[in-house]
Amino acid sequence: MANRLAQSTSPYLLQHADNPVDWWPWGPAAFEEARRRGVPILLSVGYSSCHWCHVMAHESFEDDETAAYLNAHFVSVKVDREERPDVDAVYMEAVQAATGHGGWPMTVFLTPDAEPFYFGTYFPPAPRHGMPSFRQVLEGVRAAWTDRRDEVAEVAGKIVRDLAGRELKFAAVEVPGEQDLAQALLGLTREYDASHGGFGGAPKFPPSMVIEFLLRHAARTGSEGALEMARDTCERMARGGIYDQLGGGFARYSVDREWVVPHFEKMLYDNALLCRVYAHLWRATGSEPARRVALETADFMVRELRTAEGGFASALDADSDDGTGRHVEGAFYVWTPEQLTGVLGEEDGRLAAQYFGVTEEGTFEHGASVLQLPQQEGVFDAERIASVKERLLRARAERPTPGRDDKVVAAWNGLAVAALAETGTYFDRPDLVDAAITAADLLVRLHLDEKARLARTSRDGQAGAHAGVLEDYADVAEGFLALASVTGEGVWLEFAGFLLDHVLVRFVDEESGALYDTAADAEKLIRRPQDPTDNAVPSGWSAAAGALLGYAAHTGSEPHRTAAERALGVVKALGPRAPRFTGWGLATAEALLDGPREVAIVGPDGDPRTKELHRAALLGTAPGAVVAVGAEGSDELPLLADRPLVGGEPAAYVCRDFTCDAPTTDTDRLRTALRTALNG
Repeated sequence: MANRLAQSTSPYLLQHADNPVDWWPWGPAAFEEARRRGVPILLSVGYSSCHWCHVMAHESFEDDETAAYLNAHFVSVKVDREERPDVDAVYMEAVQAATGHGGWPMTVFLTPDAEPFYFGTYFPPAPRHGMPSFRQVLEGVRAAWTDRRDEVAEVAGKIVRDLAGRELKFAAVEVPGEQDLAQALLGLTREYDASHGGFGGAPKFPPSMVIEFLLRHAARTGSEGALEMARDTCERMARGGIYDQLGGGFARYSVDREWVVPHFEKMLYDNALLCRVYAHLWRATGSEPARRVALETADFMVRELRTAEGGFASALDADSDDGTGRHVEGAFYVWTPEQLTGVLGEEDGRLAAQYFGVTEEGTFEHGASVLQLPQQEGVFDAERIASVKERLLRARAERPTPGRDDKVVAAWNGLAVAALAETGTYFDRPDLVDAAITAADLLVRLHLDEKARLARTSRDGQAGAHAGVLEDYADVAEGFLALASVTGEGVWLEFAGFLLDHVLVRFVDEESGALYDTAADAEKLIRRPQDPTDNAVPSGWSAAAGALLGYAAHTGSEPHRTAAERALGVVKALGPRAPRFTGWGLATAEALLDGPREVAIVGPDGDPRTKELHRAALLGTAPGAVVAVGAEGSDELPLLADRPLVGGEPAAYVCRDFTCDAPTTDTDRLRTALRTALNG
């Protein structure tokens, strides 16, 4: 019998719809029920591509006896953290404060007033490694609730007060300057892994936002060291097992510091951010491998994550059927020498094993290897390798595929729109630009209401019930701004403006300029979440600062510029101390220091000279530069106003800080202007 989750638009909640646990979705009704029955709430938070979430579900939530105990003594609430990042954030903060670590599945016990009093993550079905069993935890919590209710209430009250005390004390200090960004670079240099690229030790996450900062810093200052860290990290990741050598696209992270064995799930946000980073690396260096990886990653997103409605699905699972009916992590991606030979024959099988670093003992589990591109002597025949890859990819397609979480998350689709729009333009792939426009159309049509408020998710063409959070408004605006620069269509700038007006009115603290992750009129939780640090994705805070700055450069809007500058005060405070977790904030600060530049290309549509100037403008490396293109006299984009042709020819105008260079009709001159510091 299905429980209350059967009506959900979340694939993760739907995975639990047939559990014997009487699950409730998060909402007032669940808390009302707990009050009525006088029982505590079990809050279980996870997401559909989370390996240990599946394990705990199978061991405990599908178990009739455990479910009966839960149903008798608790109201059980299931939350998809990707649908409700706000609920996840406030309780994860409590879990980390109480236990010193966090993770998913997250298991929290709450009073009927939503105050947490006991915490954990994964609990096994039987005690092991010093961990109590899930049943022991449930019995302990029930005993405390029944016999020591006052004590529980006291603990819960103290936790909520402590969380309130962690409110970010934020005074909008001045914006980060040259010195702060140099200090951040120095901090990154100290944490840089010179042997393998990336930062810190294992597990190692792809540092896409930090690389964006390094590329912008190198462009603004000429720093060779910054460019080298970016280039080497990108090369190491692209050669490693974290990158899918056959199908393109990146896994979530590497369990080792050498990038060999990934945690195999593939997330839309990682691939969108990395696609854009590799495209920008190519723009800065002309690197052929960077071009290949950007395009393969873009193609992976369109091929494997695109939904029937034209949006992009959230993730592919790490686990899949290994052919014996067992769900095993990485089964879809790994190979043994025998499997290679079986597909390719003896000779090409040996070649593939050498080329991809597949060994007899294996680099993963059970003698299987993750494909990578080890550095080695000798030259491989490119045509033969292409044939090997094609045959292996075809054979892999016959394997049982990993599950797909096909909900469309607004923020991550915004990141994908920006990546595909730019990648498609740089590499003359109009199909990728079209994919970006289709996804943007879906966001407008399905996620935006008549007041331009965003729904966080949709699935199968139906908008989810949950309100967008700050990162949704900021990342979707970022995607729309990229489309405006690429297409010259003013409607995208207009939509970005609608979203950013919500940011100014509903997410900014007027007094300090600080930003909140949820709107002022959003559901009240035990505290209003607020996190300026960049983790797997740009924080809503830094993404909003970037989008506000870009919009202000396009329009000259003072309120948007001021809000961006006030928001960047936190980067001055955090950037030099924690640069690995402030990458997008630092990248935005680079754009601010550079202007950012405003580039207007004026010329007849269809004139090859207009197109050439437009392309040169988009390929400029000046941090955060915005580009407008259109016919003389067009009112499509504000930057085109009062920009005549020069001697009847298409022309480029480059401005910064209210000062403009003389317009030029010369593409080489424009290229130079956007690769070096402006005069004035």
